[in-house]
Amino acid sequence: MSSGKSEELIRRLRRATIARQKVIVFKPRIDNRTADTKIASRNGVLYEAIPISEISDINNHLTDDIKVIAFDEVQFFPKELIQCIRNLTASGHRVIAAGLDTDFRGHSFNIIAPLLAEADHVSKLDAVCMQCGGKATRSQRFINGKPAPFDAPQIVVGGDEIYEARCRTCHTVPHY
Repeated sequence: MSSGKSEELIRRLRRATIARQKVIVFKPRIDNRTADTKIASRNGVLYEAIPISEISDINNHLTDDIKVIAFDEVQFFPKELIQCIRNLTASGHRVIAAGLDTDFRGHSFNIIAPLLAEADHVSKLDAVCMQCGGKATRSQRFINGKPAPFDAPQIVVGGDEIYEARCRTCHTVPHY
């Protein structure tokens, strides 16, 4: 959250385009924070993306000339994406995935650990803690201005209105 993940993804996609590699980007349909067919960085940079609901929808958009396949907000995709990525890399595609590694509780999203195990390269970005200014690696979720309790739903799509970057020390999760 606020670490520049989408910005870094867009930077890598632009480099691939400069290298004359055809790219395609997918985003989960539930991420409705920006235009339906775009991913966005916090600094306002947009990049074309295809929203999908089902992993099987990916194949409907692939052509032989596509070399780079990217996924934004990967934490919102189902675990079936892992086998899809295995198939894509086995067929010679370069795959780039961007997303959060942990939820508001500080626990890994179900897809993340196995996805990290598949990766040839991982770049973990951090943000600035909105409380102390330190290195933020957690997402603090708020409900009515208070930290979300442990038993709140794992996935709630939102931005700065309900989430804040926090360091381990400033991150709190009430156990109700």
